[in-house]
Amino acid sequence: MAILRAILVIAVANASGQTADAGVRETSRLKTVLVLGDSLSEGFQLSPRDAWPMLLSQRLRQIDPNFRIINASASGGTTEGGVRRLLAHLNRKIDIFVLELGINDAFRGIPIERIRDNLQAIIDKVRAKDPDAALLIIGMQFPIPTNDDYVTAFGKMFGELAENNRAALVPYLLEGVAGNPALNLEDRIHPNAAGHKILADTVWRALEPLAREVAAK
Repeated sequence: MAILRAILVIAVANASGQTADAGVRETSRLKTVLVLGDSLSEGFQLSPRDAWPMLLSQRLRQIDPNFRIINASASGGTTEGGVRRLLAHLNRKIDIFVLELGINDAFRGIPIERIRDNLQAIIDKVRAKDPDAALLIIGMQFPIPTNDDYVTAFGKMFGELAENNRAALVPYLLEGVAGNPALNLEDRIHPNAAGHKILADTVWRALEPLAREVAAK
């Protein structure tokens, strides 16, 4: 009996240890924030570490040290290209997906319906792979106010996508930055390093609640 009790004690201890180890492994799992965008998120002509996605790395790690940002943005990126580029990143778990695409389509006059369909296709692919992934849609606006129907529809599209997909929304990425020479490169289109710091603050207001929710799971 004494031997049997000893065996049972060892078995229970081993099982407890395995459970604890599993808990540690689960707690330490990397939490991935994937950003799929264009030059505004890539950090056009800047060091990658000065682009707003990477500026948020430290803030995320203050919430949970296991957060990591993967910036899958590319200059000239379109929504159609985003559908293709996304596939290379679906082999990892995505905890938060940040989508910033569309303005290059608009500059080319791509129909709003096609832009919307491409963005929805991207969202659907992420949700099919990771149904629990939190979603943040980053909107864009044309910098010059106008009554043009195309411009109006483009601006509304991002909010509609966010509502239909239960996603968080940044209404306008370049809020407080567009048109300011001190915050943009010489092309007056792409933010400089100082501008990206403001972009980081703008995105963080929407991203922080998602990050805290993911970290609490």
